[in-house]
Amino acid sequence: MNAIPAVSSDVPEQRSEEPESVPDTWQERARALVVRFGPAVWCYAVLKLIGFTVFMKLLSFAGDYAKKPARFGGGANTWDVLASWDGWWYQQVAQFGYHPALIPVPGGQPGFTIEQNSAAFFPLYPGLMRLTSDVTGLGLYGAGMLVSILASLFAAAGIYAVVDRMSGPRAGVIAAGIWAIAPGSGAEWAVYSDSLFVALASWACYFVMTKQWVTAGVITLIAGLNRPTAAALIGAVGLAALVELNRRESGVLRPLAAMLLAPVGLLGYVAWVGWRTGEWGGYFRLQHDSWLHYFDWGQGTWHSIRGVLLGRGDYPFAFPVPDLLATLIVFSLPVLIVLLIRLRPPLVLTAYTLATIVSVLGSLGIFGNVSRYLLPAFPLFIALAVGMRKLSWPVLAAVLGTGAVASGWYAGYVLFELGVP
Repeated sequence: MNAIPAVSSDVPEQRSEEPESVPDTWQERARALVVRFGPAVWCYAVLKLIGFTVFMKLLSFAGDYAKKPARFGGGANTWDVLASWDGWWYQQVAQFGYHPALIPVPGGQPGFTIEQNSAAFFPLYPGLMRLTSDVTGLGLYGAGMLVSILASLFAAAGIYAVVDRMSGPRAGVIAAGIWAIAPGSGAEWAVYSDSLFVALASWACYFVMTKQWVTAGVITLIAGLNRPTAAALIGAVGLAALVELNRRESGVLRPLAAMLLAPVGLLGYVAWVGWRTGEWGGYFRLQHDSWLHYFDWGQGTWHSIRGVLLGRGDYPFAFPVPDLLATLIVFSLPVLIVLLIRLRPPLVLTAYTLATIVSVLGSLGIFGNVSRYLLPAFPLFIALAVGMRKLSWPVLAAVLGTGAVASGWYAGYVLFELGVP
């Protein structure tokens, strides 16, 4: 893997060339893992806890959640908000399973001609919810939160592993911290599948970077059972494997296995939904006619940004505050992309990030959710982490801590209470 220079002209941190001793016992291996990943995971967890606490306090202070139905951003308690919206659907899948069907809505409005169905939500996360609930005795809500929180810690470790390999451990810790306070990070500790997907995506990218092709293919297969956004990861892993096949540095069988394994989960679930609904494009029909979420070549994004800039709400799913933040995020993307490419990251990271951005901005959906939809694009934070690693730890604590406090509003309250996550 190429050494990645820092944003400045300073020489990047160098990794020792001396071979490290391999731990013999499981205690030594566990201790080595704690030493390696502990700082990043603790940094993430502390920052996330600060933002989460602020989010809960804002919910309590406003009190609006008590006036809303539990399914739509409300509930008897502040924490019930975390299981609303998509969280309600995940609980339905975990409790009752799937019953895929394409049922027309009599006199339905344009874009909502088919009844909404839980088959639009992929099975891995609700399956883990159900398994965790059965094993621990927790209810589905508690199990969903436990899965999300644990997955977020694995995601922080995966982000650290990727960035550490590129730019050293200090940048890796900072990158994990930035992910804790990123726009859209309110979905990380909620009954949502986002943390689980980022955990899988980050580790899949890491295993591609370390040329562990079969492992990368298997993890990508599993990610394909979690979210449709796995298509970006599948494409990135497949492209990296294809380039590796051309170079012949890892032989033929392992990269080829990664290419063949990667799409199986996503394609398998989409095919199953099609079979059960009696229409091979049944999953995409649900997305299009039940949820108004489909690839429209960026028309929806353009209309939303135009509406925000002109102060109009004449576009689908208009939410003033979330949409304004989403517009600012979109305007920041070219800068973040240039800074990332300037670091010359591995192909898998570049392809995965660009494919994720294209799929988000090119699709019609709730524009205010751009912050959440871009949450998997963690490589965008790498250049920021590399640039910030020259700061002293007290200064970093002040910067990231302030961001954590603010994230309770922009990444939590705005997403769940002022919009529809």
